[in-house]
Amino acid sequence: MNSRLAEIFEDHTLRERIRNKLPHLFNIAELESSRAGKIGMEVGSAREKVLVALLIYKFGEKSLETEIPITEPEVDVRLFGEPISIKTITGVSGAKVIWTVDAQKAMEFFKGYTPNYEILLCQIKWDMKETDINKGIHPGGLFWIPVETQRRVLDRLGKGRYLKLPKVGANPRGVEISREALLMLLQDKDTRCIKIIWRHTPIKYDPYKRWVDYWKE
Repeated sequence: MNSRLAEIFEDHTLRERIRNKLPHLFNIAELESSRAGKIGMEVGSAREKVLVALLIYKFGEKSLETEIPITEPEVDVRLFGEPISIKTITGVSGAKVIWTVDAQKAMEFFKGYTPNYEILLCQIKWDMKETDINKGIHPGGLFWIPVETQRRVLDRLGKGRYLKLPKVGANPRGVEISREALLMLLQDKDTRCIKIIWRHTPIKYDPYKRWVDYWKE
C-alpha cells in the first residue's frame, strides 16, 4: 500500500500537532457554522477545509488539486494526482458516499458502486467521559482507509449491508456507508489511526469581527 496519505500517520511530530490542534480547529468550524446554538449542515464543508489545509501544510500547495469536477462525486481532492475522499462523522453514524435528492440516481449509484478512492476520515466524539476512555472505548480520531480495505469489507458484507440507501418515501439525502461497514473499516488491520481526545475548549468567537474590521480599513 504505497500511499502519500500514509506519511501523515508515520510523522510523529505531525501526529502530535493533529492531536493538539484538530479539536480546537473543529470547534471553531462549529462556531462558524452555528446560529442560535444550532450547528448547520455547512459544518461538514468547514471541517473538510481544515483537513485540506492539513494536507497543504504537510505536502505543499502545489501537491493538491482542489477544483474537482462535479462529475466525480466521491473525490474531494487530488494529492499528487491521486484522488482522495474526505469524510467527517460525529459518533458512529454512517458516512455519506454520495449526496443526491434523486432516488433513481441513488439506486444507479448503488448498483454500479465499487470502492476506488482512499478515504481520509475524521471521527469526532466530543467530550467523552474519562471513565469511558479509561475503559478502552475508542475516542475517535483521524483515519486513513486504503482502497484495498474498503474492497475487502465490501466483499465480506455484500453491497446490501455495506451501503445504506435512503428510505423509500423519505426525503432522500444520498447513499451512505452503513454503520456496520464503517465500524469494520475503522477496525481493520490495515487502517491507520491517530487517536484524538475531543474536548471543547472555551473560545471567544465573534462571527462579525473580521468583517467589521474590514470595513474599518
